[in-house]
Amino acid sequence: MSAATKPWRQFICRACGLIYDEEKGDADSGLAPGTRFEDIPDDWECPLCGVVKADFEPYVAVMMPPAASPVPVTARGRGIVVVGAGIAGWSAVEAIRRLDAEVPITVVTSCAGDRYHKPELSIALSRGMAPASLVRESAIDAARRLGVRLLTETFVVGLTPATHQLRTTRGTLRYTHLIMAIGARPAMPAALAPSLCWRVNDLAGWTRLQARLAGGQRQDGQRVAIVGAGMIGCELAEDFARAGHTVTLIDVQPLPLANMLPEAAALRLRAGLAQIGVRFMGASVVAGVAQTEGGSKRLSLADGATIDADEIVVATGLVTDGRVARGAGLAFDKGLVVDPQTLQASARDVYALGDCISVDGAPCRFIEPIAQQAAAIAHAVTGHGGARYEHRHPVVRLKTRSVPIVVHGTPMRDGEWRVIDETADFLHMQQWRDGVVIATLQAGTARQAIAA
Repeated sequence: MSAATKPWRQFICRACGLIYDEEKGDADSGLAPGTRFEDIPDDWECPLCGVVKADFEPYVAVMMPPAASPVPVTARGRGIVVVGAGIAGWSAVEAIRRLDAEVPITVVTSCAGDRYHKPELSIALSRGMAPASLVRESAIDAARRLGVRLLTETFVVGLTPATHQLRTTRGTLRYTHLIMAIGARPAMPAALAPSLCWRVNDLAGWTRLQARLAGGQRQDGQRVAIVGAGMIGCELAEDFARAGHTVTLIDVQPLPLANMLPEAAALRLRAGLAQIGVRFMGASVVAGVAQTEGGSKRLSLADGATIDADEIVVATGLVTDGRVARGAGLAFDKGLVVDPQTLQASARDVYALGDCISVDGAPCRFIEPIAQQAAAIAHAVTGHGGARYEHRHPVVRLKTRSVPIVVHGTPMRDGEWRVIDETADFLHMQQWRDGVVIATLQAGTARQAIAA
């Protein structure tokens, strides 16, 4: 078979879940439509997380036989209920279907449930991506392909593990196994009014904000204030600035990402953001927000300063809603407490994965582990056994093109950071603790360092 007639293939990034489609290519990194995977240079990087070609593997979507149809979970039937239709929820369904094509599955989601790659939200504006282009597959198409019953715009109101019953706004569902993939929502500081601020944590919220920015009165871009200079705040600040907006980034810490990065790396990040026009205001506490007579918003800081903005985005971390879990008597500590190997919650036949879980007292809010988590749960709920989840601190990759940052390991507050290599464009550091390297960091790119 010639290259011209060979079917188009897809490859998935093991780190962040981005899918490279040969037919579409990747215009942002110079790969024209029709570029075969084998023709991509070995040093090509994932446009989202920065890993190289070797970290991609073939991806084949699960396809149910034509005769398969969604089978509802009946009062006496055997079935799996998945709560949540984000990356974690759909990953669990895909993993189950790879092992069992017949077990009834019901997906319950409070939103539309369309499949999209959430990490793309923090880089989509500067790339001119429309909301429709972010959707990989509609929820209806995914449900049909995977043979599941789909309940959209449906909210969970209660759970009784003893009787295996999940109460929703569309009635009570019985389950043999329940998988919680409810994610986490943005934390809202008490000083900020939710009605005056945006939280960019899902496609629906991003779509509304994108429309507001596009329809703003200013012809030269809108004034955007971002509260919180963590990973999401820094990525959004760069994305909005590159899209032509005037961005002010505010944080209580003196430097961006100060809770994760050593000072040398945080200073480089601040300088890189400044070069693309982001104004950083560190050591600043937001005291309140009000609507002005002209229609804009005014942030008040504790030191008396004010910041006028057309739009305010809050990026001060994530929290998991524990209402249903606590009401059901499930162990909850910053998330659903799960067994670190099986991912079973404190009740029999209840499992959880993704942003909503807590392992050893720490939330696990990264994309990278979700595929392994889904596989472990799928083996457990289908009776195959054998698969165990091995929890490791994932590699942290900051998607800021001005200063890309990668952190391996688990940085500790009492560790000692040492510079290994430093040039104008590149910084390599290691963190030592008790005579052992526990983390490494790279800021900038080694390619830049070599060129320098």
